[in-house]
Amino acid sequence: MDAESGWVRATLELAVLAALTEGDRHGYALGRRLAEQGLGSVRGGVLYPVLNRMESEATVVASWHAGQGGPGRKVYAITDTGRERLTGQRTAWVRFAATMSHFLEQTSKQTTAQATEQTTEAG
Repeated sequence: MDAESGWVRATLELAVLAALTEGDRHGYALGRRLAEQGLGSVRGGVLYPVLNRMESEATVVASWHAGQGGPGRKVYAITDTGRERLTGQRTAWVRFAATMSHFLEQTSKQTTAQATEQTTEAG
């Protein structure tokens, strides 16, 4: 697994809750929406266990919708509990992203300074 897919897995609940604020969706449509947003392909083996856990935690609710000429689909909707969790996770994400960006900027400056120092010493 590459780093980006690890990040998507770690933030999948946040992404699913955000996508469901746009409207109810079945699992395949959720996966497509995440891919459209640049999060890559989220396999069902990763997505559906997260949806099942979210359903058991009452952050989403699922209902069966009859299929037109095919099997029915389980459609997910965000609940009030899910909206509250999304608000908290959004706040936490913004704080985390700012902290990580600051840290990476600091270490980048240190790395650049060290490289410059080594070049000066070698020359």
